[in-house]
Amino acid sequence: MRLMFTAGLMALVTACGPTAPVAPTVEEVAKASADLTVWLDAEYEENLLTSPISLTFQGRKEHNSEIDQYDEAEIDRQLAWRRASVAEMKEKFDPARLDEESRTSFDLWAQQLDMMEEGAKFRRAPYIFVKDGPHVFLPNFMISFHAVADKADMEAYVARLPEMARAIDQVLEGAKLAAADGNHAPRFAYDQSLDESRNVIKGAPFGPGADSPIWADAKSEIKTLLDGGKINADEAKALEGAASKALVESVKPAYDRVIAWLEADRANTPELAQGAGQLMKDGAAYYNVSLKLMTTTDMTAEQIHELGLKEVTRIHAEMEKIKETVGFKGTLAEFFVFMRTDPQFHLPNTDAGRAQYIKMAEGYLADIQGKLPQYFGLMPKAPLVVKRVEAFREEAGGAQHYFPPTPDGSRPGVFYAHLSDMNAMPTYELETITYHEGNPGHHMQIAIAQELTGIPKFRTQYGSTAYQEGWGLYTETLAKEMGQYADPYSDYGRLSAEIWRAIRLVVDTGLHSKGWGEEQAVKYFLDNSSVPEAAVRSEIRRYIVWPGQATAYKIGMIKIQELRAQAQKELGDKFTMAGFHDTVLGGGALPLPVLEARVKRWVEKTKTAA
Repeated sequence: MRLMFTAGLMALVTACGPTAPVAPTVEEVAKASADLTVWLDAEYEENLLTSPISLTFQGRKEHNSEIDQYDEAEIDRQLAWRRASVAEMKEKFDPARLDEESRTSFDLWAQQLDMMEEGAKFRRAPYIFVKDGPHVFLPNFMISFHAVADKADMEAYVARLPEMARAIDQVLEGAKLAAADGNHAPRFAYDQSLDESRNVIKGAPFGPGADSPIWADAKSEIKTLLDGGKINADEAKALEGAASKALVESVKPAYDRVIAWLEADRANTPELAQGAGQLMKDGAAYYNVSLKLMTTTDMTAEQIHELGLKEVTRIHAEMEKIKETVGFKGTLAEFFVFMRTDPQFHLPNTDAGRAQYIKMAEGYLADIQGKLPQYFGLMPKAPLVVKRVEAFREEAGGAQHYFPPTPDGSRPGVFYAHLSDMNAMPTYELETITYHEGNPGHHMQIAIAQELTGIPKFRTQYGSTAYQEGWGLYTETLAKEMGQYADPYSDYGRLSAEIWRAIRLVVDTGLHSKGWGEEQAVKYFLDNSSVPEAAVRSEIRRYIVWPGQATAYKIGMIKIQELRAQAQKELGDKFTMAGFHDTVLGGGALPLPVLEARVKRWVEKTKTAA
């Protein structure tokens, strides 16, 4: 009887219990989505104000006399803030009541916490004093990004110099903690960091010789203010005196401490450069997390390695066709040597040759500019310039790179080229590099993202390596579809750049997962490409000290190509290049799974509209 009563009660509860939730109305979805955007913008602004460097990159001048905190306490503070923010978001907003774009914003905000949690587990694993580390970034930041338009800006510049020294001390303490845990960068990284640190404080006002780069910049800014009538002679003299004092009494001692520690700890570093699996505490686990964060996929090191081998084989077949087109008699390996060494592919190793290199890049950008509207609806407003890397951080064979503009376009995007050794910069690679770093590559993608409206501001600044670098590599091939690479040697340069990224899949996983050493990785690279040896050695060392990052390029490119092929197949004559590209670029930089979902929604909407 009791069982029967219970069964009857359950039936009654089932019959009279709560019904399924009522779907929200269009108006309710619109309001909830708008409210989420307002809330996310307020959260982003609160967090942004804790990063003076990020404010400067965005062209803002709040906290203009400060530099970010770089100690472990700041990692804990940021993590606690993000945990609280995500918890509040989940309490206030129901994802089921948001539109698709806002659901993406909801997921991305939460996903950033997941990524921070993963990274915090290995806070002492990333090497600090490596190429383009904080000891190089901070003076470059002051020289290239701290804008000076009036006396207050220059006073902030001077006040930032001791802050820069404080930040250097904080990152030095982080390096010491990492070393105490057994994480020492390979010896070459110490040697390079020693050279770079000495270069920062070489010359006046630190000692005899020509002006150091940062002192030359400070004097130039002050002179511009004086010449423009923004300050008088006495004010100029006072500012120079204050800047010199800060450099000599704060910046130099901080760099002296870095140099002294690097010299002392150098004996503890491994002379044989190997990957994370051999050199880092918990290196194998750290590498797996790095692959996940960089590629935004669950691909294993073994899967990435095999993909790289297949791509190298495929691209070699394409290179054979170019070899036949130009009439080269010999093997592909011999063709690599020819491309690597023939003088016709190198400009003079002089200032005139360097100027010509930049002029050629500007010419390629001008040539493709007129074709962009045929392939894109969204176009960047911010200008783009091509510049040589500053002398104190320039490296022979260093990879070309890009710095974004301010969101308002007041500071242009910059395509930077390492030109100290023109023999490491073959001209046949320049065209494809220009498209990758400039338009339609990084500049178009990042400038458009910063200029987007209708989405939370954090998404206009959000970065995903696989998306951003995948897009840059995708546009190298897109440029061929747009009719570029009239010279077959430049088309070979495109393939050379693509195989470069395919080789990365092989050597990065080889180094960090399969136990390869530096020379084994160099040999594989040289055997399978025509990239100059100086550039190869620079690249391999980059992979060693930055595990996983190099895998993002090709994986991102392949995903974008796959999404386009699927969209073309499903849409047929309803497919447009501009529609696809605007879909990819119109949501900001996204993790690859989120991008895939976005493209699929566009395909379905296009079908419905048709």
